[in-house]
Amino acid sequence: MEKRRVVITGGGIVSVLGSDWNTILANLKAKKNFVKYMKDWDEKYPLMNTRLAAPVDFAIDKEKYPRKAIRGMGRVSQMALVATDAALEDAGLLGSEEITQGRTGIAYGSSIGSVDPLMEMYSMLVINDTSKVSSTTYIKAMPQTCACNLEVYYHLTGRIITTNTACTSGSQSIGYAYETIQSGKQDMMIAGGAEEFCTMDTATFDTLFSTSTKNSTPELTPSAYDLHRDGLVLGEGACTLILEEYEHAKARGAKMYAEIVGFGTTTDGTHITSPNRPTIAHALELALEDAKLSPDQIGYINTHGTGTTSGDITESQATFDVFKRAVPVSTVKNYIGHTLGACGSIESWLTINMMNEGWFLPNLNLSEVDPKCAPLDYITGDGREINTEYVMNNNFAFGGINTSLIFKKIK
Repeated sequence: MEKRRVVITGGGIVSVLGSDWNTILANLKAKKNFVKYMKDWDEKYPLMNTRLAAPVDFAIDKEKYPRKAIRGMGRVSQMALVATDAALEDAGLLGSEEITQGRTGIAYGSSIGSVDPLMEMYSMLVINDTSKVSSTTYIKAMPQTCACNLEVYYHLTGRIITTNTACTSGSQSIGYAYETIQSGKQDMMIAGGAEEFCTMDTATFDTLFSTSTKNSTPELTPSAYDLHRDGLVLGEGACTLILEEYEHAKARGAKMYAEIVGFGTTTDGTHITSPNRPTIAHALELALEDAKLSPDQIGYINTHGTGTTSGDITESQATFDVFKRAVPVSTVKNYIGHTLGACGSIESWLTINMMNEGWFLPNLNLSEVDPKCAPLDYITGDGREINTEYVMNNNFAFGGINTSLIFKKIK
């Protein structure tokens, strides 16, 4: 059976950068990040080294989304809902009965569910009292909370894929949704990732000495690939893409943002937190093989670029192993922090829009490239105008999980 073509016909985002492309583009061109000093951590978490984060100013509209409709949703699911509503509206599918008839599925993920309900569940083990546990506590806390809440909210009856794979949750959801449509199992897929900010996540990286401690200069960090980088900063957000079979989208006159032409994913099989150069490179090679492209045809790569010492070096070296040239690269994380389960979808959506804009963001806070990083073309200054037909987005996660996605411009 010939593989079917898959296009993206809608997108929605909840991010510190904004919720529409014009606002996001303006913020990217302003070359200022959204990292903040979290003053309340001085008293709450005095033993934690970092005081930095990039939280979103988010509160769900309770008039638009009544309590009965969202009572099983914590913050992470609510952000996913707002992003998905925007994506469906953008695709001309919001309120459509077609998405309920079995040929539309969902692939969605986050690192974990909402944290407050988790605390409510754990409290009973500490105080021997179940009074804080309600009928929706587990629903809000479960890892698959976004995917399940969205399929119920939109009355979806197709396939469900939950991609709770930490920092590749969003990119794996897009990749698996692409493969599902490509193989003929579904005609449309809602795909994305979300993450709510949680200090426990920051503490996890802090204990690994992977967080930035430039607490007095939050505007100067993260600084991926820079010789003086000192770690990552965590953020939050959500992003949803609508994937659709090409002929189906064409028949209903849908706008097409890009075509997905390549997806590669591998596992390291070596260490649960340390990146592995050969298997990262292999994920990129698999995406190129799937797309039937040579490395020379990729005009830009949005890198994972977390700002950690080993992560940046290993990723850049693996990229050079595959491309063997100074391919243009930059990372979104220097602007918005590491959004964990949301980053794969947020960064894919921004990469697609930049491809259509013909302009790609510079590596913020990159003054002096670490000589241990491979000789790639690290975009700086005011960004770069590039006219390219193909772009790539790469993400890597704890657990030794690697993903690579390739998008093609619609002509």
